[in-house]
Amino acid sequence: QVQLVESGGGLVQAGGSLRLSCAASKSIFSFRTMGWYRQAPGKQRELVTAITSGGSTNYAESVKGRFTISKSNIKNTVYLQMNSLKPEDTAVYYCKAVKYGINYWGKGTLVTVSS
Repeated sequence: QVQLVESGGGLVQAGGSLRLSCAASKSIFSFRTMGWYRQAPGKQRELVTAITSGGSTNYAESVKGRFTISKSNIKNTVYLQMNSLKPEDTAVYYCKAVKYGINYWGKGTLVTVSS
């Protein structure tokens, strides 16, 4: 069993920045993929970005050039640096890890971007 705990959410003005963290209870070295998803009110959860065990990344078109995913195998933590935030980025952000074909989810952290 793997526990994921997100942190770093909050209220920020448009154009501002936040850095989210996702701390895993076990070593992330062997996780096939880790990623960030978000769910805005009344909308489906969507993929924001993901990173593989080898370090390859992919991003949703809406966040390319503004968001950056990274990870620390030493700290067992995945980060999401969010710059140039827009009101439409407002959502609950969830961390997801995939290991041995099993999906693990955190409980989420709320990001609110005011205009």
